[in-house]
Amino acid sequence: MKQAALPTRDGVSASCVSLPDGPWPTITDFLVQRFAHQPRGVWLQRIGAGEVVDEYGVAVTAQRAYQSHIRVYYYRGLVDEPRIPFDETLLFQDQHLAVVDKPHFLPVMPSGHYLQETVLVRLKRKLGIDTIVPIHRIDRDTAGVVMFSLQPGTRDRYHALFRQHAVRKTYEAIAPWRADLQFPLTRESRLEPATHFMQQQEVPGVANSLTHIRLLETRGALARYALSPVTGHRHQLRVHMAALGLPILNDGIYPELTPEGRTDYDRPLQLLAKSIAFSDPLTGLPRRFDSLRQLALA
Repeated sequence: MKQAALPTRDGVSASCVSLPDGPWPTITDFLVQRFAHQPRGVWLQRIGAGEVVDEYGVAVTAQRAYQSHIRVYYYRGLVDEPRIPFDETLLFQDQHLAVVDKPHFLPVMPSGHYLQETVLVRLKRKLGIDTIVPIHRIDRDTAGVVMFSLQPGTRDRYHALFRQHAVRKTYEAIAPWRADLQFPLTRESRLEPATHFMQQQEVPGVANSLTHIRLLETRGALARYALSPVTGHRHQLRVHMAALGLPILNDGIYPELTPEGRTDYDRPLQLLAKSIAFSDPLTGLPRRFDSLRQLALA
């Protein structure tokens, strides 16, 4: 893999875009059209500051002619990105792995409106290691354990654990209590994207998702559940619980998508990646990491 032609800056790695065949007179024209949410003035400012270069490290100027089949590197930037007022906790670190206990509301990776306020960028700044990459991810709304690879040379050994379903993950969730359901139970279904890009849905067909569900305790109309996903589809646990008539408390996506608005930090999704366990592929020794966080069954 070609190394980025710009170094990591303030914990943020340079982004990359490949230039396809096309009619653009200049590279600037392509960037303005490709990233329509960024005005031309923003790109001209970045170019003038030397923050846009090709794969050989040569600066892209405002009038540089378009050249297809090369890569262009640039720094993303967000104006007035608000701080997410919750902190991640570093549970473990050795030369190969870092394990983080993520709070609700904090994304794992930069995306959309989130850049500095992500676990990855915070961790790069905290540890001073540019080669950090998440081995797996959990939703921004979900709290709990996330593992990161520190060494490119051993990264695939840990990724393989997830490809081979050799990782035992346990989540906890607070959701309604239904006396007519018998636990433990297994939810197995086929998940595909729904009409709205934010949602997944169950559809007829061969199952591609599997979750084991246990009841831990009840209190009034609510209960605490242990969820053990065998597969790792996007929003799998949230879809499976909603399909059982047990929507996770404070879920703004399932079963109904609520209008996007101001984040309510007082109503976090009651879903927690509680523990993760596996045999270390480098040493063969068993490993388990547990979140220190608790959900509120009230």
